[in-house]
Amino acid sequence: MAMIFNNHAFKGHRTLLGSKFVTYGEVELPTRVELYPKSKSGFDWGNGRKASNQLAFAMLYQLGKHEIAFKYAEKFTNDIIKSLNSRDWVLNAAEVLKWIDENCELAEEKKDSEVTVHKIPTKKTKKVKTNVVKSICKELDITQKNLAEILEVPEGTVSSWAVKNEIPRLGKKAIEFYIENRKNKKIVDSYKNFINLLQS
Repeated sequence: MAMIFNNHAFKGHRTLLGSKFVTYGEVELPTRVELYPKSKSGFDWGNGRKASNQLAFAMLYQLGKHEIAFKYAEKFTNDIIKSLNSRDWVLNAAEVLKWIDENCELAEEKKDSEVTVHKIPTKKTKKVKTNVVKSICKELDITQKNLAEILEVPEGTVSSWAVKNEIPRLGKKAIEFYIENRKNKKIVDSYKNFINLLQS
């Protein structure tokens, strides 16, 4: 069984528009929300919120560690899921199993000797929300005017999206289609260059 685990990995991907996908062994990871209803909206990472906690539970449960998933999902969130700050990440099953071996029994033993510490409430810093239009333009290295030309919409429409910090569903689909198309063009161009190199 351990060999099967070693050959598998959890992979996370966040699109430019904020959609999040997590797979295990190239298959979409079930949320297990019917067993552990923390976040019905799916997974997240890089923080300690409910959607990250849902991901922690699903990962532990996926490896057959059912009791551990219920007991230690929050600890796994704080130790591992919060540290996944990139848009794309890979976590091998072996790494998760190693964390279980090193932490879960120790956590059980600590319960008896722990002293209750009351936390002093700290002032929360206001998180600045990034502008979705500016982020997309920066990622694609284009201006808002270029984006308007690509999507064949008036420049004022894109400016309006930037002000509202919101892109309508059809706009998102068009941007995702453009990004995918651009990736495919790069692959085709690389292949053509390779062929030209071979022929010369």
